[in-house]
Amino acid sequence: MDTQLTALLINCTLKPSPAESSTEVLGEQILAALAEHDVAGDRIRAVDHRIHPGVKADMGDGDEWPTLRAKVLAADIVVFATPTWLGQHSSVAQRVLERLDAELGETDAQGRPILFDKVAIAAVVGNEDGAHHIAAVLFQALDDVGFTVPAQGSVYWNGEAMQTTDYKDLPETPEKVTQATATAAANAAHLARLLRDRGYPTGE
Repeated sequence: MDTQLTALLINCTLKPSPAESSTEVLGEQILAALAEHDVAGDRIRAVDHRIHPGVKADMGDGDEWPTLRAKVLAADIVVFATPTWLGQHSSVAQRVLERLDAELGETDAQGRPILFDKVAIAAVVGNEDGAHHIAAVLFQALDDVGFTVPAQGSVYWNGEAMQTTDYKDLPETPEKVTQATATAAANAAHLARLLRDRGYPTGE
């Protein structure tokens, strides 16, 4: 039996591949930190896929969310990464959250919400304020659909106000970001193992 944990990075940048993305840089750093805890990483750049608007698991007519949804359901940890625009999470991030809303009506073989026993990390990057607000929005939404949030489970970087420096262009990763990444990864891996070995009860 394969006991290795898995993580999925959902990169909600507005930039289609192969454009460089600060959100991707931070997300990949988190996957690398998770790998140190024997967590295998996969990634999605959501904007590269046709994710139809809606709150159903499958919106039909070329909707690619069902394929991406299968990756979410297969992962133990989801790294939900978004840039900051106008102090808010990206429109792509909101689209993904709306599609995850469908999971509120899905249950597993034990009758529990299907996303129970999965862990979420929030990653927020941008050269403007808003990271704490965005993390709060993401965590509320992800918790609502069934994810569990580890202690200090968000990693963010805000550039200097009214400047244009991007995270991907920094000469080195700031020490505080490195520390936050290491903590979030360690806590997420620890929590995911606990939930895999002994998940939430059925409530009966």
